[in-house]
Amino acid sequence: MTVIVLGPSLGTTGPTLWSGVATRLLDAPAGAPQLEPMAWDLPGHGGERRPVPAELTMADLARRVLDDLDERGVDRFHYAGDSVGGAVGLQLLLDAPERVLSATLLCTGARIGTAASWQERAAQVRASGTPSLVAASAARWFVPGFVERQPDAASALLHALSDADDAGYAAVCHALEHFDVRERLAEIAAPVLAVAGAHDVATPPDSLREIAEGVQAGRLVVLDDVAHLAPAEAPEQVARLIRDHVASATDAGERALR
Repeated sequence: MTVIVLGPSLGTTGPTLWSGVATRLLDAPAGAPQLEPMAWDLPGHGGERRPVPAELTMADLARRVLDDLDERGVDRFHYAGDSVGGAVGLQLLLDAPERVLSATLLCTGARIGTAASWQERAAQVRASGTPSLVAASAARWFVPGFVERQPDAASALLHALSDADDAGYAAVCHALEHFDVRERLAEIAAPVLAVAGAHDVATPPDSLREIAEGVQAGRLVVLDDVAHLAPAEAPEQVARLIRDHVASATDAGERALR
């Protein structure tokens, strides 16, 4: 069974964001890739409470993921990540290309937001804490009607945000403030599936189109009834897209070895 690493959005945890997708990946139909989901958490989020420096880079976050995989004896892996989790995926594709078999990058970008926007977000968290972000995040994260249709899932995600450590959240804001790999996308050779939410304000479809068109082997899919947290909003669709992408990447790899 091949590992697929699942990366979270800022303010969420691996289990709260990816549980619906992970369950479906484990319950793969006959003939589909057999994948072992392995979610990770950002500094100060969920169970990840190791001390964190005030300033992190995206390369630091990618290195933490690789270190955790090394401890588990995982060499090569497929990857899927949402928002900053997708940005970490891009960093992994650049820093450790020999280890990433394929990447599904959701609701993300090679550059997300502006330096000023991340500075403001970090300042708000340092002054008022992560609970001060809940109302705005609820409006930005979910397509209209999701909270009413899926109150338990929405509540779990918003509680994860409220529970996130202020210093860890601000450190990830610093990483996003300085992250910009738009000029390096052409270096990425692994198969990349870019998945956008049609209602995503933070990382709109053009952000994912830039990735799909910039890498060497990219494809774009836009999900109609999704905003910024595709794995939680559309777990069945996301699981199917991941399985199909992994199968396609595996077939391409096998053909290359013949």
